[in-house]
Amino acid sequence: MYEEIAELAINKAVSFGASWAEARIQSDDSFSISIKNGSIEQPEIEKIRGISIRVIAGGALGFASTNALERNRVIEAAEMAVKGARAASLLTKEKIEFANGKEEKADFSVREKRPFENVSPKSITSLLKELDLRVVQSAKNAKFPSRMFTLSYQKTRKLYLNSEGSQIRCCVPRASFHFLCGAYHPLKGTIERSFQLGASDGWKAVERWKLLEKVEREAKSLEKNLVKGKRNQTASMDLVVGPEVAGIIAHESIGHPAEADRILGREMAQAGGSYMKPDWIGKRIGSESSTVVDDPILPGSYGFYLFDDEGVKARKRVIVSEGRINEFLQNRETGKNFRTGSNGAARASLYSVEPLVRMANTYFPAGNWSFEELIEGVAHGIYMKNFMEWNIDDKRINQRYVGLEAYQIEKGEIRDPIKLPVLEISTFELHKRLDARGNDLEFHAATCGKGDPLQAIPVFMGGPSLRFSGVRVGGDRKC
Repeated sequence: MYEEIAELAINKAVSFGASWAEARIQSDDSFSISIKNGSIEQPEIEKIRGISIRVIAGGALGFASTNALERNRVIEAAEMAVKGARAASLLTKEKIEFANGKEEKADFSVREKRPFENVSPKSITSLLKELDLRVVQSAKNAKFPSRMFTLSYQKTRKLYLNSEGSQIRCCVPRASFHFLCGAYHPLKGTIERSFQLGASDGWKAVERWKLLEKVEREAKSLEKNLVKGKRNQTASMDLVVGPEVAGIIAHESIGHPAEADRILGREMAQAGGSYMKPDWIGKRIGSESSTVVDDPILPGSYGFYLFDDEGVKARKRVIVSEGRINEFLQNRETGKNFRTGSNGAARASLYSVEPLVRMANTYFPAGNWSFEELIEGVAHGIYMKNFMEWNIDDKRINQRYVGLEAYQIEKGEIRDPIKLPVLEISTFELHKRLDARGNDLEFHAATCGKGDPLQAIPVFMGGPSLRFSGVRVGGDRKC
């Protein structure tokens, strides 16, 4: 039935004058439940389904969508998309063309090792209550007055067809866990920790995360750094960051700037621009230790997909290779503009929005150094295991990372906890100072926002522990 509706949308769009058309039918079934300060919140259940139609007519793009999968409504949407494109063409100086006109056929599903639907709501709420209790009971010298933990699940089904003959069907389940906790001490103040776990899987992923042990460990480290953490003295020193910090650096300082629509200036008023320029392929922006990739086909990853939302087969993208820009993230339109073709980076969060150039799983690959070797090579410095906050400017040049769990390093040994060390640095200086990558590669889930209206999509951010030489690390003024 859905194939007939999608085919109808394309055929009608072409009959109305479109030179190219695509139809994407998408359904998202989601469930989430939270516990806030010991009280279970009302579960959130949502079902979203509809079809979008995108066309090229008169050298311009047109887009329309409807949540009614009925013949008349779909025909109306197809006509609206073509009319919108023709109206836009009157104001378009350069005619839009797409690269990658290859017919693709695929049908894939991610198999859940233990379906989320088979787990009773009582089991989920019991786990959440135990998580909250573990955090409260772990407190010795501080209190945790602000606590919120959420378990979520979403199953996304898509059917994609276009006028070039492509037909792609997929089903991807995603489980996630959100942790938000604030610690308080009457003499030391407050600090807050948040993070997200995620996977393209069902309840088995939740079991793998070993949440009871993890939240207890996080609470204890939060308390330790609040109560015993010392203020860092601002100075130039070596800095070792953990995989979580490596991931946010890869995502923010390399992944977003490499999005081709940003490079062309099309996102400046919404999600920001980029320091990268169209002719920067091959340009050095970091040391030989700086390599960043984006890989949507990583099995089990939170940002997993095999075909993007323009029907292009996904592949691993090496954005920066040994300090030099190697490729940008492209969709079919920018791929034509750059004469490279799309590398499968078009993603849409819902049926009702257009696909944008997006990341999937962005990370520094593992290196050859053990964690112990990274630390042994530091005479005086800081180990920033994770972060409490980060900021970056619109062009992704100047950035600030505030560490949370962090420790002093002296003569190759980890010593006292350091409270909220601050790294403020430019992208170019940061990647220039990267001198070693560890072999302890890890991934952390995130929900990445972009566009207007805002589109939130699942991604992985990751890397191994990284060492930066001679960077300026300060102490947060709030300490």
